[in-house]
Amino acid sequence: NGDAANPACSGIEGVLEAYHRSLRSVQLYGPTNFAPVVNHVARSAAAVLDGSQYFVLLIITDGVISDMAQTKEAIVNAAKLPMSIIIVGVGQAEFDGKAGGVPIPPRLSRPSG
Repeated sequence: NGDAANPACSGIEGVLEAYHRSLRSVQLYGPTNFAPVVNHVARSAAAVLDGSQYFVLLIITDGVISDMAQTKEAIVNAAKLPMSIIIVGVGQAEFDGKAGGVPIPPRLSRPSG
């Protein structure tokens, strides 16, 4: 929502308001690294495990993920937390479920299984 001290949005209306506000101020450019933001939200979700809050991370991107291995690991690590991650690709980039020509598995799991 543009407020680093209080990044929460309230409901769909809050998300839409933050999105419209960001259209006027955000410049999209690469590299496109998702792991840092996934880890940031995961830390917030890990701090509230009593069921009183649920976190939704909505990432709207115009680029292919640059840190795919780190992003996969961050998502796997966050899988048991009270959070969902939604990634929406916009623009002309290739969003076909591949990173550097390597297919992304439909279910992410730790390298050991």
